[in-house]
Amino acid sequence: MKQRTPVFLNIVAVLIVMNVLYYMFVQSSAYLKSPYFWGTVVISIVLVFIHNAIGDLIENQQFEKLSDEEKKLYLEQKKIPFYKRAWDSAFKKQAVAEEKDLLIDHGFDGIMELDNQLPKWWLGMFYFGFAYLIIYIVAFSFTPFAHPDKEYEEEHKQEMASIAEWIKNTPPPTLETAKYSADNIADGKQIFEENCVKCHMDGGKGGIGPNLTDKYWINHPEKTLFKSVFEIVENGVPGTAMPAWGKDGMLNGFDIQKVAAYVYHINQEQAPITPEQGGAPAQGEEVTWEK
Repeated sequence: MKQRTPVFLNIVAVLIVMNVLYYMFVQSSAYLKSPYFWGTVVISIVLVFIHNAIGDLIENQQFEKLSDEEKKLYLEQKKIPFYKRAWDSAFKKQAVAEEKDLLIDHGFDGIMELDNQLPKWWLGMFYFGFAYLIIYIVAFSFTPFAHPDKEYEEEHKQEMASIAEWIKNTPPPTLETAKYSADNIADGKQIFEENCVKCHMDGGKGGIGPNLTDKYWINHPEKTLFKSVFEIVENGVPGTAMPAWGKDGMLNGFDIQKVAAYVYHINQEQAPITPEQGGAPAQGEEVTWEK
């Protein structure tokens, strides 16, 4: 008769499986606050105790059918702690006398085969892996679990909603509140390439519109370059091809702030694109900007 696993280990195993199941289907730890989860825990623990009690009854009936010698051997084995029995079952090497009883009646090249059972820990991992495989397939088939595309879409929606909420609650920059930040240069370049290159060409070297990389400016309504560009993009330049991107609703204050940061960058932090390099000739007057 085999020795049975202690009831507390069965309870631990059931709790682990339940947590895995709930997490895979709920996909967050929120289930820990659910009364349904804890109700299932209580019911499962009660069922484990009932199963253990039934096992005790069956064990007692089988014990009565054993011979006196078998009963004595069984009781001696039962005195051995469970963990020691598990360790010996998994790793203990058989004695020579035990190996003779396990020999299979064939061999090859002088190597004889033993009819050893697989280690209990190995069998436990195999059965757990097989059970987890079934749970994983069910969760993958009927829930968003482990679907990176769906997870990305959900996170993208949440991110866009948070951005929209932030924009809603945050007033866009104005000429008075706008500030230069190097963090806006990359986004400003993208907006510039989408809206401004038709006149100012790549890199702001100038074409229909003036060269934005040199020191000469036709319009300079503010004392600083950043504020001046913001004002021009916001209100446009009457009588020219420069539209009022902000007033006409084509760009909001955040976009204008980014474009102004990019123009400041190519004018103040990079070398100018000269006519010899393909830039437009200087127009307007040389301006010395305040910092």
